[in-house]
Amino acid sequence: MQKSFKVLNVKCGGCANTIKESLKDEFGEVAVNLMQEPRVIILEIKDEEAEVSFRKKIRSLGYPVEDEELGTFTKSGLKAKSFISCAIGKINEN
Repeated sequence: MQKSFKVLNVKCGGCANTIKESLKDEFGEVAVNLMQEPRVIILEIKDEEAEVSFRKKIRSLGYPVEDEELGTFTKSGLKAKSFISCAIGKINEN
């Protein structure tokens, strides 16, 4: 089933590239809508276990799903991670 998730800290094509590359082996084609705020990621989720896996993976890149309860310290750490993921995505675009 195709599902969409509102994700925080996604800023640009570099972020989108990192997300797509990091998720493609497990979830296949991943779409990132950079026209909405917060950004929307659309992908194929087979079951609840796959959704849990997606949420862990996307958060590990610094991009938490909007509905997560996060403390200030955690938000700051994830924002820093997202800058690194973004930079990697920009490097890999070329």
